[in-house]
Order: sequence, then C-alpha cells, then structure tokens
Amino acid sequence: MEIEIDSKSGFCFGVVNAIQKAERTLETEDSLYCLGDIVHNNSEVERLSRKGLITIDHEQFFQLKDCTVLLRAHGEPPSTYEHARKNNITLLDATCPVVLKLQERVRKGQTEQEARNGQVVIYGRKGHAEVNGLVGQTNNKAIVIESADDIDSIDFNRPVELFSQTTKDMDGFYKLAEEIKQRGTDVIIHDTLCRQVSNRVPGIREFARRFDLVLFVSGRKSSNGKMLYGISKETNPNSKFISSPEEVEAEWFQNIEKVGICGATSTPWHLMEDVAERVRTLTK
Repeated sequence: MEIEIDSKSGFCFGVVNAIQKAERTLETEDSLYCLGDIVHNNSEVERLSRKGLITIDHEQFFQLKDCTVLLRAHGEPPSTYEHARKNNITLLDATCPVVLKLQERVRKGQTEQEARNGQVVIYGRKGHAEVNGLVGQTNNKAIVIESADDIDSIDFNRPVELFSQTTKDMDGFYKLAEEIKQRGTDVIIHDTLCRQVSNRVPGIREFARRFDLVLFVSGRKSSNGKMLYGISKETNPNSKFISSPEEVEAEWFQNIEKVGICGATSTPWHLMEDVAERVRTLTK
C-alpha cells in the first residue's frame, strides 16, 4: 500500500512561534502558564503539559498576579493586557503578526465607523479566541457573523466595514461580502484571510484527489481543521476526520491502494507520522 503525508500540511508560522516560545521558557523554568490551549490539538497540548505548560482559562487568568503567562497565536483583547499591567504579570506574547495587524485594522475601523454611525462586522466563529480578541478591539461592539444566514444581524441603514477571522474560508467570506453589497448599504470590505491558511485550500484539493482514501488529522476544536476537512471531503468523499492514530479503523482499507494523510495548521507533523505508522500496522 502507498502511504503519503502531505508535505504542505502541519503547523503555520504563528503556531510554531508560540510553541518555540513555550519550549525555550520551559528549558529554564519548571512551569509556565498558557492562556487557552496553545494550539487546537490535544496531543500537542498534552506533550507540552508534560514539559510543564499549564493551560488556564480567562477566569483563572484574572485571578493571577506576579507570574508569567504565554499568550498564544490567536491574540487577546485589551482587557487581558490591562489585567497583566495591574497585577505584575509578565506576558510572553506569541500573538501571530497577521492577527496583530488585523487587530490594529479593526480598532481603526471601529473608530472611523463610530464617527459616521457605522458598524464593524467580523466574519468568524462566535466565541473563537481570535474573534474574541478582535471584538475586544471594538469595545465589544462589533457584530460577529458566522455565515450569510446571520446577515440580518446587520443594520443595513448604517454603513458597514467588513473584516474576517484569519482562518475562515474564502468562499464563505466573499459570499457574505456579496450579500452585504446587494443590500445596497455603504460597505467597506477588507479581505483579512491569512494567505498561509487560505493557500492551503487549493493544495488540499490537489492532494485529496490523488488518493483512494484521505485521512485528515486535526484537533476537533480547530476552526481551520474543520474548514480544510470540508475541502478534502468535497474533493474526495472518502475522506475521514481523525484526531489520533487510535481512531483509524482497519475496515477503511479494504480495496484501498493509495492513502493520503494531511492536516490543519494546528496539526503537528509527528501526529501525522504516527497515523501513517498506524496505517502500516493495520495493513500488514
């Protein structure tokens, strides 16, 4: 049986940077707090926890003082930085540069829209860490739209400035943008999708069509993983979403000659290798 791992899958720059910051710190410290899962992949979170990384939520963070906390690539709202300043918390800021730039643009957009009785709209998943950070730049006034089905949340009697969560799908973003334009309102559209992520869409399509079976490896919390798996499934209906090697089932390989293994920007390379080894074991 032929087994191939997609060379273009695996961690994006922002995730690599956050993990490297954590690992460097834990070389000299016994433990380090991280605000939220450092990456939406359980196996990687567990690996780093064994090194001393302690994952905390925002409720726990706001009880802390006099310590060091890592901020992951997704970014944080201003309230996080304010609490750190007031409570002697050293922040290891691993916010992705693409997200930082987007936060600045959203903050500027909110200021300009307030001056013209407009509104900032963010295409993204409600409650997602990156989206929470973006909404925080607007004093929590931005409207979050998960799909064109939510479009009536927008007041079309007022101007609109549209941004996107960096890891959302391009087709969905432009569908939403077109729907807003058709309503006839004054709209400014910013394509703020991360190209390191969106460029993986054609890559996944090209990869998935070459195999009899595709194993897409991702954490179940990963928005990017859900989006890219959808692309794989659309291209190759015989695509399976898995989060660990143990989820691979022997019966999937009947009459299968070529297996492709790929993943999200939050999927570690070693996990895809472990999946490949599991396939080899099951198909001996």
